[in-house]
Amino acid sequence: MKWILSVFFCLSLGSLHAQKMNNAKLDKIIKANSSDVEGKDGYWQFKYKNMYLLLVTDQKHNRMRLITPIIEEEKLPENYFKNALRANFHTALDVKYALADGMMWCVFIHPLKELSEEQVLDAMSQVYYGAVTFGTSYSSTDLVFPASKEKEPEEKEKKG
Repeated sequence: MKWILSVFFCLSLGSLHAQKMNNAKLDKIIKANSSDVEGKDGYWQFKYKNMYLLLVTDQKHNRMRLITPIIEEEKLPENYFKNALRANFHTALDVKYALADGMMWCVFIHPLKELSEEQVLDAMSQVYYGAVTFGTSYSSTDLVFPASKEKEPEEKEKKG
């Protein structure tokens, strides 16, 4: 029994080691699954389907961001803000909608080393679909976490 546990332990260590993502691996994944790749290790801009995505990493701090701009903040209808916040909880899943630098973005943020190739590909798809469905279903996949059964609060009338 100890021998079996030892073998299992050694095999599981090998699979954990194989999952250490870095800029070199990301570069290969991006080039194999997108087009119009520009940039260098740690910063890429590329076309995924018909949309440009940006991938930024910080190996020292073990972080990565995969993002795409959606629309300028000043052009956003007011109700889209609340819809995006609700979507961050129910339908956006691994991506989130975020405001930065006067722009609404679709964002995937994750520790870098812990990513697998499948997760990178899934992140590219979710960022793409999160941006494409902004303003309609606000969804990054077909999976939706159920909304609460509570009725949404009505906006209070302004007293004048």
